This record gives sequence, structure tokens and C-alpha cells, in this order.
Amino acid sequence: MKTITLRTLVREPLKVKRLTRAGQSVAVTDKGAALWVIQPADLRESPPAEAHRRKIIDEILDEVLREKSPEISAAKLLEESRR
Repeated sequence: MKTITLRTLVREPLKVKRLTRAGQSVAVTDKGAALWVIQPADLRESPPAEAHRRKIIDEILDEVLREKSPEISAAKLLEESRR
């Protein structure tokens, strides 16, 4: 279990989010006294949600790759902008 201060929780909530997402419990203290213990949610729901998220990302990337590439290259744009 990781221990953090209340100030850290307020200023850096993403830090706590990362820890709980990784499956760790987080104890929140104020002036050394324990206030709360934040525990991760039921982890059985995460893998299907993660699989669904990855599937959607792959579909979006496949769609982008299927699109026709532009006929003007980045080098040509750079040369034209310097004129």
C-alpha cells in the first residue's frame, strides 16, 4: 500500500489514478493521521474494457492507413514556404 498526503491527492490526482489502476491501494494522510484508503475498483471488469478500447483504436488506425496519402510531400511544402 502506497501512502500519500492529502495535498498530493489534491495537486496530483493522476498519480493516485495511476496507482489504483495498477491495482495498488493508496492511503491518504493529513499531518500524519490516516484519512482514507483508496482501493482499486473490481479488476475483473478492466481487461474486457481494455480489449474493447484497443479494438476501437486499431479500427481507427486501420481507417487512417486506408486513406489515400496526399500528393504533396512535406519536403515540397517546406520548399514552397521558403519562397
